[in-house]
Amino acid sequence: MIGITDVEAAADLIAGHVVHTPTVSSPGLTALLGVPVTAKLELLQRTGSFKARGATAKLLSLTDAQRAAGVVAVSGGNHGIALAMTAAALEVKATVVMPRSAPVRAVEIARDAGASVRLTDDMDGAFALVTRLRDEGLTLVHPFDDPLVIAGQGTVGLELADDAGDLTDVLVSVGGGGLVAGVAVALRARRPGVRIWGVETEGAEAMSEALAVGEPVPVALSSIVSTLSAPSVSQLTYDHVSALVDEVLVVPDREAVRGVLDLAEHAKVWTEPAAGCLLPAARRVLERVGDDARLGLVVCGGNATTSDVLRWAADFGLR
Repeated sequence: MIGITDVEAAADLIAGHVVHTPTVSSPGLTALLGVPVTAKLELLQRTGSFKARGATAKLLSLTDAQRAAGVVAVSGGNHGIALAMTAAALEVKATVVMPRSAPVRAVEIARDAGASVRLTDDMDGAFALVTRLRDEGLTLVHPFDDPLVIAGQGTVGLELADDAGDLTDVLVSVGGGGLVAGVAVALRARRPGVRIWGVETEGAEAMSEALAVGEPVPVALSSIVSTLSAPSVSQLTYDHVSALVDEVLVVPDREAVRGVLDLAEHAKVWTEPAAGCLLPAARRVLERVGDDARLGLVVCGGNATTSDVLRWAADFGLR
């Protein structure tokens, strides 16, 4: 497991390459939820999500031989964007493997940044292909199963700890678990009394199912939230979450999309369902801990198009 010194080292490494994103009190969300709410706006990161942090930490740590070989990553969208854009800035050749369910816009952005994009029928196929490409000589930049990537994502937690007021509970979205693992390491060191809640969507429950059985297991994926849809967590992220996170909550896709609409209306930010899922989870947390809570929400990304959100809202009968 990584420690706070690893996260601090990652912060020094990536400084100047990523944005120190705003941590702001949200009057709109405070009124909506009835308790003080602070939002960490990672959707304002230069790649539209927190993923730039881990990708940058990994790429800056590569040897000359690893850089020369070119890098490869598997992604449901945001990690691919981050790798493509960061690799282009550092003049490293990148290949991104995505399932066909990945957002069209994510594929376009990765290609426009100069990456070679390979599409597969599903996420299981994407992970299989990226493993083959790694074995053929490309340097793997894993979206979550890498201590350097987790440490990079943990810099979100460092900034939140430094910039936020008093918090009792912090909510973090969970796909493969790299973000919540890194944030938990930072917060346990800097804000040890804060409760940490992971949030998944139904049909993308890799971490909660792992916690239920005591180890990572393959899961069937059916959520619309491709950016949370890891076919399993890793032993590394499982170990961090089982030791450092209070609980992982699971919310329906419909409520995640409703959360996107609520964040747009009340917080004035345009997010994706991977961030929208935080709002229904926050309501569940408040049912557990009471109205003396002071919430922190890691608004992890905003790489969803208006047409994506309108389509999902129509599919779920939301207005």
